[in-house]
Amino acid sequence: MSSQTNQPRVRKRRVFYIPGYDPFPPRRYRELYRSESQAQAEISGYEISVSAKQRSEVFGWRVTSVQDGERVHTDVDVLVWSDIVRDSMTGSILSTYLQLARTAWTYISTGTLRRLMGLRKGPVITALYPVGMLLLQLLVALLVAWATAKLLVPMVGLWALVPAGILAYAVLRWFRTIDNRLFAYYLMHDYAYSAQLKGETPPQLQARLDTFQDLIKGALTEKVDEVLVIGHSSGAHLGVSVLADLTRDCGVYDRGPVLSFLTLGQVVPMVSFLPNAHRLRADLLFLSQQPTVAWVDITAPGDGCAFALCDPVAVSGVGSPDKKWPLVLSAAFTQTLSPERWKADRWRFFKLHFQYLCAFDRPGAYDYFRITAGPQTLAARFAGRAPSPSRIDQPVSKYTTVHA
Repeated sequence: MSSQTNQPRVRKRRVFYIPGYDPFPPRRYRELYRSESQAQAEISGYEISVSAKQRSEVFGWRVTSVQDGERVHTDVDVLVWSDIVRDSMTGSILSTYLQLARTAWTYISTGTLRRLMGLRKGPVITALYPVGMLLLQLLVALLVAWATAKLLVPMVGLWALVPAGILAYAVLRWFRTIDNRLFAYYLMHDYAYSAQLKGETPPQLQARLDTFQDLIKGALTEKVDEVLVIGHSSGAHLGVSVLADLTRDCGVYDRGPVLSFLTLGQVVPMVSFLPNAHRLRADLLFLSQQPTVAWVDITAPGDGCAFALCDPVAVSGVGSPDKKWPLVLSAAFTQTLSPERWKADRWRFFKLHFQYLCAFDRPGAYDYFRITAGPQTLAARFAGRAPSPSRIDQPVSKYTTVHA
């Protein structure tokens, strides 16, 4: 890893993208990149093209771009854990309601929910949404069962409970079939997965993170100018742990590609505030002190699913006098999206949560396709920029212990 103080112009780049809790196949991200990069290129006046990678064990694509008169070649790899996500979502309706009870109890009994609400209400409301929606669905099912039983009891007595129970289950099944519009089960599984071990990384996921580390380590031996790791949503805290372990293993030396880290729409406090997240807090502390890894954190107050402008290290209570990162900046949706587009998308929370990966009508310093396919390293692009003045950088977490 090269020092961030001597930034080369980028001709070749490797990008590793870590998705959030997403059960969909990685080709979704390639098609999103293809369409949105073309839209941004037309707006910003540069050239960009996307092509498939040949015979790679890791799903990805190749990008060629001409920006500021310089041609840049980028290989993008998606570090897939969608199979783990899908496995965690296969439970029955009953198991989902049991997850609801366990997850709610974890966040409430540990005091984590109260601390999170004092930080940002948007993502907490998003977290409470599946609880309220699933309870509402249960209430509707019980009301249908009650009405059915009341109608049939005078005719068949207690046998009326059988069709009443069947109808109640049918109502719950119907709600689950339309969850692609309601997202109640999806979000419940998401929060339950993070909370199941009160912040510890599940063993299966840790094994996958070790694989990610090996892939990134291999890229650092290649003849490229920058290795850029991007973590979106839940992928942000996964990236923190991967790069912390990688940096511990590789140490600090002044050769090879520049190593950069970009976090987008992060939800780190949902995990780092939990009592057993000792290792994640240790990784946050360690990575924030490293001079060889430039870390920029981008969020936007308009993204109700992210902890916008919350310094993930500081609010987790592990900031130190040696803290160098992350640089916390705003994507400022109200300024970088046109008034018409902001009005149309303002309440489309999931769409806005993915806006970081998309084209902007009025791009500012943050431009996903200049960062991933342009001639500047991440550190060079944001050199000299002050952090957002409205960032939250006070310790909030009740739990601050770390394990090396």
